[in-house]
Amino acid sequence: MTGLSSEDTFRLNVLLANKPLAVRVDESKMIVWGLFHKGESKVPLNPDGRPDQYLRKVKELISGHILGSPGGYPIYLRRWTRMGQMRDESLEQLLTLGEPEAVVAAVCSPGLTDELARRAWWAMEDAENARRMLANPEVVAGTMGKILSRYLLEFLPFETETEKMMESVRLVLQPGLIEETDRLSLWKKSARKQAYLVGFLQASPDDLPEPVPARRDAETHAIHLRPMAEAGNPCAAMLLRVHSSSGQTFLRTLSTVLARPPTQEVVEATLDLAREYFSSLRLEGDPDLPMDDLSRDAQVYTGVDAPDSVCVCLTAVPGLRREVSAMRLLSGLGYGVLRPLLRDSMATGSLMRRKLEPLTSPLLERIGVLQGQIGDAPGS
Repeated sequence: MTGLSSEDTFRLNVLLANKPLAVRVDESKMIVWGLFHKGESKVPLNPDGRPDQYLRKVKELISGHILGSPGGYPIYLRRWTRMGQMRDESLEQLLTLGEPEAVVAAVCSPGLTDELARRAWWAMEDAENARRMLANPEVVAGTMGKILSRYLLEFLPFETETEKMMESVRLVLQPGLIEETDRLSLWKKSARKQAYLVGFLQASPDDLPEPVPARRDAETHAIHLRPMAEAGNPCAAMLLRVHSSSGQTFLRTLSTVLARPPTQEVVEATLDLAREYFSSLRLEGDPDLPMDDLSRDAQVYTGVDAPDSVCVCLTAVPGLRREVSAMRLLSGLGYGVLRPLLRDSMATGSLMRRKLEPLTSPLLERIGVLQGQIGDAPGS
């Protein structure tokens, strides 16, 4: 085969001359589609040889017309595809190349607009593209936000990777994207899917469904803690947050995930979100320490060398020492506590949970302390 048929060349040139907003190549049906303001147009292809070679010629023609590059989709664009390094003014061109990689390059760009998201979605409906676009605030706020969220909701039952489940749930729970009935339905399904619970914890840690009551002693402690929190004391503010209804609901959900995590990805994400929740007690971020070191650090944090903010709280309410120690430990969670237990291990399910029990058991005890349950946290 030396090139395209004269009929296909003519019809493709006509389609491109009319300046399509996006181009999609259906390789299985050998059809080139163009999106226009008033609808769609298609060019059925008539290959006279191997379809893959013919399609390469088709894409070379399109690229030559759009970019002036007869060699097809430029190599340098391929390198930038998933790095969000495209100039905003190039995005419209990328969506008219008929190349999946070019569409991905566009949806990864921070300059993607709601209109360009509409064109990209027409060109390539794909769950990964939906997730990428819902990470863009402008797309979330536009008309495409709800469309992409609906797609991810409907696709969730077919998702097999826990990381993608967590990310999809987190993204669709952004304010204004799904109806409350859908949110509650998703929450009910999370009873069987721990990954969904992680998505909820990431998206709305202070506004989870089915809230539980505040701690019974919340108001008693608040009399002392509230003035300190209003004066900017981070320890007092965190204690008030934890004792509240939303805080107790967060802790209940956190313990549910840690009790039976299905995969290492779920465990890592859960530890990260716990660290983020309590981050005001550790402004330096992830210390990357094993559990024993975190336990010692928590003891020091509530001991004679405690920070002034902690000393003030414990002087006013000395009975909260173990709670402050537990919060400090949880603020340091991360891969550092997993490394000694899962080094070079690909375990999942019950085998992984057995390996992790030296970590999850003390963590659940500390969460229990914050829930006002009887018993001191070990090492506190």
